[in-house]
Amino acid sequence: MTTQTNSKYSTQEWQAMDAAHHIHAFVDQKKLNEEGPRVITEGKRLYLWDSDGNKYLDGMSGLWCTQLGYGREDLIAAATQQMEKLTYYNMFFHTTHPSVVELSELLFSLLPKHYSHVLYTNSGSEANEALIRTVRRYWQVVGKPTKRIMIGRWNGYHGSTLASTAMGGMKFMHEMGGMLPEIAHIDEPYWYAHGADMTPEAFGLHCARQLEDKILELGSENVAAFVAEPFQGAGGMIFPPESYWPEIQRICRQYDVLLCADEVIGGFGRTGEWFAHQYFGFEPDTLSIAKGLTSGYIPMGGLVLSKRMSDALVGQGGVFAHGLTYAGHPVAAAVAIANIKALRDEKIVERVKQDTGLYLQECLREIFTGHPLVGEIQGAGMVAALQLAEDKAARKRFKNEDEISWRCRSYGFEEGVIIRSTQGRMIMAPALIATRSEIDELLEKTRRAMDRTAQSLGL
Repeated sequence: MTTQTNSKYSTQEWQAMDAAHHIHAFVDQKKLNEEGPRVITEGKRLYLWDSDGNKYLDGMSGLWCTQLGYGREDLIAAATQQMEKLTYYNMFFHTTHPSVVELSELLFSLLPKHYSHVLYTNSGSEANEALIRTVRRYWQVVGKPTKRIMIGRWNGYHGSTLASTAMGGMKFMHEMGGMLPEIAHIDEPYWYAHGADMTPEAFGLHCARQLEDKILELGSENVAAFVAEPFQGAGGMIFPPESYWPEIQRICRQYDVLLCADEVIGGFGRTGEWFAHQYFGFEPDTLSIAKGLTSGYIPMGGLVLSKRMSDALVGQGGVFAHGLTYAGHPVAAAVAIANIKALRDEKIVERVKQDTGLYLQECLREIFTGHPLVGEIQGAGMVAALQLAEDKAARKRFKNEDEISWRCRSYGFEEGVIIRSTQGRMIMAPALIATRSEIDELLEKTRRAMDRTAQSLGL
């Protein structure tokens, strides 16, 4: 599992310098400094190496973003060539540039035809930040300025900026000063945890109709949009029951509430469709995109708008008072073009849908359906979750499920695989280029980590 790496510093020196200057995401920094972070130094396809020479199969595509894996020469070349020609320019001062124009032409050739415009950002968090202002501006332009309230879901995730945190439903993030007025939440469609005696179909309808109740409580004249991930990513890779999204769409249309899909994780082939809303069969008014847009090679995000919205904003809206220094950055756009062309021309998305994604899902169920720790398996394409359960028949979760899933994640690192633990769920999302043999390796190493976890609990 090890290889030799050459470095100007030792692992301990890297860790000391890191501790001196960084506050890491979603960790107790004091504890991390005592332990020392892994120092990742190299990446190729699905594999990473750390400063001690340990090799890992990355089962999480970084943070759900390296659709094409690490080290793609075509993406590196695209960045290099663009930097040699135009390193930077903005979209202020009545200007544009070729790479961003070509990117948009390519993007909208793949999107359903009811979308027409995009606001580029640097991340998914910024895309969702822009979403709130854009939605409210739309309603102002069409003569309904009281429609300002955004409805999200508990345990949803839309980013780490102030407004995106508020719109998300992670209470521990709200406690860090992350709530704002004119934002409301309804329950998540997490049947395994909250479905009680209901069938998945009945539970899906129950959760969706909470949106109707909330709209009526707040007044439809005050509600601007419902914002949600097609499947919950950071909340645990939770797939809603099949009955959920059709009912959500019906309610949004009935009460003239915009339906906004956070496609930051689900977009660009993850489920075997270009966008996750296509997998679930609904039609949003906006799409928040990032991550897979550039395969994580360079930061870029965006907010895609329907023709309904863009026609109003362009035709009636006057000055659009929003902009970012690096929005539509030429180098990011060039990389995005190369990335999307590879996904399209190499038929990677189709392969996920018709071959490798099916293989991953079938093998997951063959290997883990009878596992003593696994109560449910969810997923599609190159994304999946294993629900840990103390009592499968009763759908009883472990009281200390966070500690147990973290233990499994740690065993995974020891076995040479990176998987993620979230709320008692072990989640994975390998690069879309994964071969069947790489999928076999991912699942074998995950099985070992799960077996070691079960043994540590005496199961």
